[in-house]
Amino acid sequence: MSMKFALVGQDIPMLLPALLADLLFAGKESGAEVAVHEPNAAMREVLQGYGDAVFRRAGLGGGLRVTGDRKEALAGAECVIYAGDPQAASRFFMDRSALESDQEDDPGLTDQARVNGGIEGLMHALRAGGEILRLCGEMDECCPGALVVNLGQPAARTAAVFLDRGYRCYTLGRTPMKGASGVDTYAKRMRIAPENLKADTAGLPGFAFLTELKDGTSDLLPKLKKAAADGELGNLSQRWLAWWDAVPAGDVTDLAEFLPAQPDYIPEAKPEFGETVEKRKERILYMNTVREQGAEAQEGAMAQLLLLSKAPPIRPMRLALALLRKETAEIPAVARRNGSIMPQLPAEAVVETTLRLENGGDRTENVRVPEALAEILTEVDAANRLAAKAAAGDRAALREYAETDPALGGLDRLYCMDVISALIRMNQDILGQTFPEE
Repeated sequence: MSMKFALVGQDIPMLLPALLADLLFAGKESGAEVAVHEPNAAMREVLQGYGDAVFRRAGLGGGLRVTGDRKEALAGAECVIYAGDPQAASRFFMDRSALESDQEDDPGLTDQARVNGGIEGLMHALRAGGEILRLCGEMDECCPGALVVNLGQPAARTAAVFLDRGYRCYTLGRTPMKGASGVDTYAKRMRIAPENLKADTAGLPGFAFLTELKDGTSDLLPKLKKAAADGELGNLSQRWLAWWDAVPAGDVTDLAEFLPAQPDYIPEAKPEFGETVEKRKERILYMNTVREQGAEAQEGAMAQLLLLSKAPPIRPMRLALALLRKETAEIPAVARRNGSIMPQLPAEAVVETTLRLENGGDRTENVRVPEALAEILTEVDAANRLAAKAAAGDRAALREYAETDPALGGLDRLYCMDVISALIRMNQDILGQTFPEE
């Protein structure tokens, strides 16, 4: 019996080349049906032609259908891959402007203009969570038993929204394996050959730490900790090692978003959300080349290679296939409900660790971290889950978030709640149904 995948969200066109390559060429799934929701008519034509060419090249049957009707895309899906982030860029910059101050010696709360944490991380979660809840309502009707592979940002909070609605959800965020403070970079620093590398991370989406770094059987984590203690990995890593006896994995600026303001950390003023305009134009050009020339022709094959070379490092289709096929596999940095994976954290926490599957079942061994690290992980996770509850209209959760979020440490919490309320009023066109004006 063929599988049906529904691909939903504005980042799907950017991810489509890797999704289809993993489904048809790496995964060799025959007869698969892929439905893509795309509101823009011109883009529907591009994606449909591109997908048809790739399916023809694979020769495994099945096909791709691009539709402007989200319920049609969802109907009968066994797996929904969600990569949405409604109006993320425009709303971030609108809120950031509101958090600034026009007083010469007062920057206002610009430090709280963060993508994942703090005040703007909350606003991001409210907007994203509201859209996910509308999607869940449609899934209840069209594919109530579907597996969800979630790529929506902020990852920990969107994951909690899906899980709170009762869906089986696995989430991939920005991978701790990549970047200036990623596992790959640490391995190069320690001169570990890729074939000898044994590494593991644990924590929360966007707030993960190294738990293992080995060159074959040689444990190199103590050596890396010494480098951090000596300041060779930067001020933030040095400070966190002193606090929690742990080395961060992934972009340290992502981790800093979940913590109080620090003198040597300034949130990025112009973060990227999805593709830039230039990258989108380039992608469309390559997709049209595949569509017009065919994926088997020299020019089309070259365009396909260029598309795949620019694909993000996360591989959601490989995760989906492993779960649906009940495979035995090991997949790094997957977020899901904790249960007993990290026993120092609450069972309902949303944690990120390597997912170890055995015949499709989660056989991940328990992961323990230093107690001081477990304490801050628990605080950050609580804020993440409160933000998810607030996205469903829970005003008590909204107030508790303002009272307890570690990222608001050192600020007047009542004032922060006033600022949050003002931002919600500013976003009434999106959040009015969730938080109608009282």
